[in-house]
Amino acid sequence: MKKILLAGTILIIGLAGVTHQTLADEQVNSLRGDLALDDNSTEPEMKNWQLDRDPIERDHVKQPPLIPHKVQGYKINLKFNKCMSCHSWTKYKEAGATKISQSHFEDRENNVMANVAARRYFCNQCHVPQVDAKPLVENTFQSLPTVK
Repeated sequence: MKKILLAGTILIIGLAGVTHQTLADEQVNSLRGDLALDDNSTEPEMKNWQLDRDPIERDHVKQPPLIPHKVQGYKINLKFNKCMSCHSWTKYKEAGATKISQSHFEDRENNVMANVAARRYFCNQCHVPQVDAKPLVENTFQSLPTVK
């Protein structure tokens, strides 16, 4: 029995080594090209954030609205949420902003709450600002005509 276990272990180790070498020989293409992970020789390109503008159209039905303004420096932590200074139900009219959706006041069991639900409090988990940047990969996506 011990000989069978020893032979099986040696066989598994040998197969693992062959598999590892096969994977190491394959070329992996990444968006950064031939640069190694630790190569910091190229300075990252700064993107131009788009100026404040009207709300951006959505491309699919359940897509969170995109942010049509800069959010650099916006503070969102457990005690403060800068987004609420314009988008809360009490301040949106005065700020000329979009009101936060009713869905943000519901917990996982769809119970309506008086305050923003914890799972919806950190806005930038779903909502992102737009930048003037070319796509990283080619894309032929067309939104459904009913969404437009």
